[in-house]
Amino acid sequence: MTIVLSRKNIPNFITSIRIIGTICLLFFDTLSKPFYIIYTISGISDVLDGWAARKLKVSSEFGARLDSIADLVFYTVMGVKILPILIERLPAKLWFVVGVILILRLCSYVFAAWKYKRFASLHTYLNKITGAGVFLMPYTIFLPVFIPFSKLLAFIACLAAIEELLIHIRSKEYHSNVKSIY
Repeated sequence: MTIVLSRKNIPNFITSIRIIGTICLLFFDTLSKPFYIIYTISGISDVLDGWAARKLKVSSEFGARLDSIADLVFYTVMGVKILPILIERLPAKLWFVVGVILILRLCSYVFAAWKYKRFASLHTYLNKITGAGVFLMPYTIFLPVFIPFSKLLAFIACLAAIEELLIHIRSKEYHSNVKSIY
């Protein structure tokens, strides 16, 4: 059986690389050289899949859902691999802020699911900055900037969560590519 990679499947193939790479991270020592290599490839694929879909003009609902699944797999694996280190390294007060952010995110997802009758996550600038910051976090864990970086990231993530909830409250219909509340 021959698998043909057509132009329209390239973004989904890239997303699949992220899913496979992320699962592979479970089998490597956390923050080891192989871990960082696979982690970096998985992160780059997160940027490339959306870029490829837009560039090739093959964006699809399936691709968007596959990307969301890849994100969910990524965050789940990072919870297993990185969370224990973060629990040890981050101050307790920052975990309170993380809890607030998670509650805001949950409220946003529940409200959007009720309003739009579907899962709804937005691609705002603040959400993209938050995602980039979360991705960079493992690279900073053992650097002196780790705590200040984490505090700044928590602040931005909180603003992003508030912004997304407000957009859902104000919007008449769902548009995933809303860039900002302004």
